[in-house]
Amino acid sequence: MHNVNLGLLIIRVGLGFIFMVHGYPKLVGGISSWQWLGSQMGFLGIHFLPIMWGLIAACVEFFGGALLALGFGTRFISLLLAFQMFIALLYHLNKGDSFAVYSHPIALLVVFVGLVITGAGRFSFDMYFK
Repeated sequence: MHNVNLGLLIIRVGLGFIFMVHGYPKLVGGISSWQWLGSQMGFLGIHFLPIMWGLIAACVEFFGGALLALGFGTRFISLLLAFQMFIALLYHLNKGDSFAVYSHPIALLVVFVGLVITGAGRFSFDMYFK
């Protein structure tokens, strides 16, 4: 079981860092960045409050990545990140992008659903709050 916990730690820290790096410029980009990001929801017919949706998406990526790396609230954060990857998948499918493009959100969606099921593992802050 020790190897499973180490594997979960590596997955969490690696993906958490990647999402922090992707989310940081969106977060600090300010209103124009949030406006653009939130307006991407238009393909779903969501045209209201784009700044709010963009800020939420940026926060989920950056702060969610940090919490994922720490293993704090892992199941909930993984659910939020899985939902974000599901929306990204729908976005790329709607644009007609190739499998090479939309396979990335699919892969991450699968990993995040797995983390929702497994949890953070032993080497996490979640273990201290059980």
